[in-house]
Order: sequence, then structure tokens, then C-alpha cells
Amino acid sequence: MVAPEATPFAKTGGLADVVGALSATLRSLGHEIAVFMPRYAHVSLQGLPRVYQDLRVWFGPTCHTCTVYEASDRGVCYWLLDCPHLFDREGIYGDEAGDYPDNHARFAVLNHAALNVIRYLFRPDIIHCHDWQTGLLPTYIKTRYALDPSFIGPKTVFTIHNLGYKGLFPRTALAEVGLDDALFSPGLLEFDGQISYLKAGLVYSDALTTVSRAYAREIQTPELGFGLESTLQQRADVLWGIQNGVDYSEWDPSVDTHIAARYTPEDLSGKRACKADLLGALGMEENLERPLIGIVSRLAGQKGFDLIEEAGDALMAEDVALAVLGSGDPRYENLFRDLAERYPGRVGLYVGYNNELAHKIEAGADLFLMPSEYEPSGLNQIYSLRYGTVPVVRATGGLDDTVEAGVTGFKFREYTGAALLSAMRTALAAYGDRKRWNAIVQEGMRRDYSWARSAREYEELYRGLAGKAARAAA
Repeated sequence: MVAPEATPFAKTGGLADVVGALSATLRSLGHEIAVFMPRYAHVSLQGLPRVYQDLRVWFGPTCHTCTVYEASDRGVCYWLLDCPHLFDREGIYGDEAGDYPDNHARFAVLNHAALNVIRYLFRPDIIHCHDWQTGLLPTYIKTRYALDPSFIGPKTVFTIHNLGYKGLFPRTALAEVGLDDALFSPGLLEFDGQISYLKAGLVYSDALTTVSRAYAREIQTPELGFGLESTLQQRADVLWGIQNGVDYSEWDPSVDTHIAARYTPEDLSGKRACKADLLGALGMEENLERPLIGIVSRLAGQKGFDLIEEAGDALMAEDVALAVLGSGDPRYENLFRDLAERYPGRVGLYVGYNNELAHKIEAGADLFLMPSEYEPSGLNQIYSLRYGTVPVVRATGGLDDTVEAGVTGFKFREYTGAALLSAMRTALAAYGDRKRWNAIVQEGMRRDYSWARSAREYEELYRGLAGKAARAAA
């Protein structure tokens, strides 16, 4: 695995969870796994052995001297690339001023250094690259090192976690990262007058994956292809959609230490105590009969909160309560602040990140709302299923794949406030029928979206690629 972040060492979002959990699950299935990633400023090197000293990456006259340290987690080997002038910084991708202007060089060094590790420390069958930050690795293999015998055998897999982040840089970056200007072509790395590291991964990898089946279809359309749909259509025969899994050792109400009471599909009594605890934690009215809707999210346009702007008052007119945790765009932070002021006691808001409160919302809410404009995979709707908190989602990407309408949750397709409101009213009607509601809750809690299931699909992909490589070598 080559990735810009992975739990437990660095995390800004779901990408880190995927890399950490998938690697550990594959290791438990008997595979030998190594993860290569940067060593950021907050990661201590104390006690970690050096396994590669003076690793030098040359781009023209510029030399980046690095060291590789070895760590481990859940049986997986992690190699941390220590290059202080590139990665020993306040943020992972940027700071308060925005993205770091040398991100093109930072992640090119990560990719190139990974090739040195592959050449001298670990000879894999598969090199699995994650998101735009690793798009140059298969590019280097197929161009700069096309005749190097070290890279003839391994096959590359490139996972698109979110097509909206394309890794765009000026054309001049090509020379700065050791690539020929001839790659600046519409069929190769050029995108809208710039180069795209994400497109590099799409063009040069042996196989592509993304994080749900529906998203694999959606990104081949003009609506959600972000200008790359034709590239993806050309590579549709090697594009797989594999739903992200979740870690049930952390997200399961039968073992969760963050919640007021534990419960199971067979005994739901603890969920009522969790609802009371959540209402108290957010200073809300303790009305246990009123339907309580949970939201835990990055507050961004992609997440569909403009629909709540449109339909928020009509939704609150249904005599519901709303528990919200998140931060992001000031527009949406202010949206929920305004709702909290206008509906005191019925809207509880925490602006920021709070892991314990996230667990309390999953356990204490009756419904969970995710009205995303697009959602490659989504994790909270899967957590909600396990916690018996019935998801109401827009039918897009992983939300569409994991929620079964009327059986485990409720969905709407049209991206409008009216459609959201209609789906929520359907869900509230079901909430009023306790026998039907409990059946929906229990069915969702029994669904399996563990990493073991997803890892088996990756195994199938890996074996197919490795088998092709072996046959080609023979």
C-alpha cells in the first residue's frame, strides 16, 4: 500500500481509515502487507528502527535526502518516509493559508521513494495506490522506469476515494518531478490546462477501484465525472467498485464504551437510555417520544446541506428534534446555529470534532440524515445501520448501495428539499408504527458491512492481476 495517510499514524478523513483497516484485514487473511506513507511532524520516531538511510530522490539537479523508519500496527508493517523539509510541517496537506504550494514535489518524492523501497526492501505482487497523492507511482513505472526489471512483475491498483480531488498543478511541475513534457497531452496527464496527478493514476494503473459499486457507475457520467468521465469510460473494463467496510470493534452498540448503555438487535432497551443521554449531553428537551434525527458530518456543499436550508423549517414543523455534530463551511455552520436559535431545546449543535459525541449520536438518535449531493462510499450510514439508527439518505454512491429502501432505511433520488422532506415524512410515518419500525431497526443491525467482506473482493482483484502477471512472465 502507498498512501498519504493511514490510521493510526495520520488521519484527515476516511482515506486513512480505509488504508489502516483494509491492510489489517488482509494481514489477518494471511497476506504479507506493508504500508508506505510520509512521517508527519506529529508522528514520533522514538524507538523506531531505521531501515533505509540516505534514500536519495533526484529530480534534475535537486536531491531530496530521506530516511525510512519501520513501525507496525495489527501485524502490518508501516514504513514511514522521513523527509523533514517536505513533511515536518503543521498540517498534512496545507495550513491556514491553504494547500502547500510544493505539494506536487512532496508527493512526487513519496511516490519515487516508494519505488526505491520496492526495489530494495519489499518485492510485492501488487502495489496498491490511494488517491491523487499516489497517482505518479504507476506513471513512473510505465514511463521513467518502463525498462527496469524491478517493476516488470508487480501490478498496480489505484483507488479513487473521491474524484472531486484531482491533484492539479501547473504544466511546469512535470519537469520538477522528473517527467517528460510529452505527458502534457489530453490523453495522458493534461486536464484543463494543468496536469492532474489523479488522472495520471487513472491512465497508467493496471486496475482501478473506487469505494462503492454505484460510485463506479456514477463517475463515468458527466454529472459526477468531474471532467474525467471519458477517461474512466475508456478504462471501464478494469474499473471495480468495492464498498468500503467498517470496523465493528469500534462501531457496535454491543461493545461501545462511549455510550450510556449497550444493546443488541435482540434487546433494544439500552437504546432509549442512549437517547436520554444524548439529549442531556446537548442540552436539549428530554422528550423521548419525539423523533430525534442525527447528523455527523463535514459541513460542506457536497453533503447536501443546501437542501436543509431549503426544507429546514418544514422539517422542524414535523415536531422532530435534531442533533448535529460537524464543522466546515461557515455558511452551513451558521445554518445550524440559526436553527438552534429558532428551535431552542429541539436542535442541539456541536461545532467541531468530538469522537465520543459521534458515538452518542449514532446510538441515541432514532434516524440519521445524509442528503449528500454525491457520496463515494459513506461510513456513517453503515454505522447507523449497526446502531439501529435508521438512515434517511439520498440515493447516490455508497449510500444507495448500503441502504435498502423500506427495509433498512429510506431514500430519495431527486436533489431537492421537497424530495428530502417527502422521504423524511415516509420515515416518520414508519416511526409511528412501532412493530414495523423495530423490524427495520433490527434488519439494519444484522447487515454485515465489515472489512472482511470487502477484503475478499480485493483479494479476488489482486489474485486476478497477479495471475495475469505470472502467465505473462511464463
